[in-house]
Amino acid sequence: MALDYDTPSQIAPAATESSKLKRHFGRFDILFFLICTIVGVDTIAAVAASGGEAFTWMVILAVLFFVPQALLFSELGTAFPQEGGPYLWTRMAFGHLVGAINNVLYWITNPVWLGGTLAAVAALAIQEFFLGGGDQSTPVFYLITIPFIWVAVLAAVLSFRIGKWITTVGAFARFVLIGGFVVSVIIFGVQNGVQGLGAGSFVPTAGGFVALVGVLLFNYVGFELPNSAGEEMKDSTRDVPFAIARSALFSFLLYAVPILGILLVLPVSQVGGLEGFVDAIKSVFTVYGGQTTSDGVVLSGMGATLGGVAGALVVLCVLTSGVTWIMGSDRALAVSGYDGAAPRFLGVINAKLGTPVRVNIFSGIVSTIVLVLANTIADGSASKFFFAVLGVTISTTLISYLLIFPSLWKLRKSHPDTPRPYRMPFHKPLTVLLMVILAFAVIQLMAPGFGFDWFGEGFRPDGWGPSEGGLYLLTELLPVVAFIVLGIVFWALGTKTRRENATLQHELDDLSARSTPEGPKFH
Repeated sequence: MALDYDTPSQIAPAATESSKLKRHFGRFDILFFLICTIVGVDTIAAVAASGGEAFTWMVILAVLFFVPQALLFSELGTAFPQEGGPYLWTRMAFGHLVGAINNVLYWITNPVWLGGTLAAVAALAIQEFFLGGGDQSTPVFYLITIPFIWVAVLAAVLSFRIGKWITTVGAFARFVLIGGFVVSVIIFGVQNGVQGLGAGSFVPTAGGFVALVGVLLFNYVGFELPNSAGEEMKDSTRDVPFAIARSALFSFLLYAVPILGILLVLPVSQVGGLEGFVDAIKSVFTVYGGQTTSDGVVLSGMGATLGGVAGALVVLCVLTSGVTWIMGSDRALAVSGYDGAAPRFLGVINAKLGTPVRVNIFSGIVSTIVLVLANTIADGSASKFFFAVLGVTISTTLISYLLIFPSLWKLRKSHPDTPRPYRMPFHKPLTVLLMVILAFAVIQLMAPGFGFDWFGEGFRPDGWGPSEGGLYLLTELLPVVAFIVLGIVFWALGTKTRRENATLQHELDDLSARSTPEGPKFH
């Protein structure tokens, strides 16, 4: 009987590299990892800026996108649990070239995000809670953000035995930060009253959907990420569906509750994409000590102390968001390296740590370059910087899912005999639904208001003028084109590895065909 060598773990280079992996990833490790993956405090205020209807659209998309996506990845994650997860599924479904391009889009999003929006939020939190507020000078900005990037890289380099505790701490940091914020909102409301949110503010509109769909989908993706470390899981068949179901519930609540809190505390006109959550924290923490002045909120006494704690938690939350995504996407890129869809040099797992150290360092370098370039393009404007990088990050991420999602449909046909401990119900219509929503979001991210009011006031990102639509489109489109070209280059550089793998597979198939129950026959 011929053996099935269709997956990377059955090819010699993969066997060599995967032998260095250790199974440290348990059920609750995956759960906390997913909470860190999905719940990003950097985008909470960007959603709240759209007012009450943001909450309505969040609920609607939870039903139409979040839940179907969870069902889809519950099947893929248990049927194909090998290391590399999203890369593996796409490559098996559509081939090495498509897998290479899509994996570059999937991977590069994360160093871009780490060096862009996450670093910006960390710098803002440190500036507001520890450095007296005000505008940051460029040297101070880099003094905060460059170490931030490399601390995240170091955390990703660590063995999963240690690294998983970083993500666990990050998950609990979210519970403490958001829980403390909610309690403070309640106290603030009792003492000072809250903003009135009439029923009309929750009515969903087409304009609101266009403005929100990209960032909401970005908040809702990530269920597949733990499967990038599939061969480091203790029991993927049981643990993946368990973790996905529970993380979905926790993640929705961890987004919904603080968004409502921000809307209750601040007028929508004062909710900025970058500053909004930090401003909301400072506003409600005046109940512990502080006041609102003409220059903004000034915390004092216990308010300043608790504000410092909250600021540290914000930094920890954005740091662990970056760490989880770097951990997962770097593993997917390493797998593509020894599977022939990227340079073989990148496809190496460190024998001592069990992590893709080379890719981790590569990600850190890319992240640092993005930090400097984006800050230069934005002329030091924090808000402009934030939205320019956020747009690239979200659009690139969502484009990669346009091929990851249909992998399930294709693999149902190409691998019908693969055991599926969990099967997604109504997979065809739900996959189409996911794809349509994704495609619409990508168009609106690259060309805000397209088909409605191109780069109009209701769609234009903060910090951008009405005459800068062309520049904004270039900042979104050119990086994606460059990433696609990089994927093709990676595929070309993996040609030798693919040929070697194909030759070895042919030899193994031939050996299997000549085998007997007593063992192979050599001639």
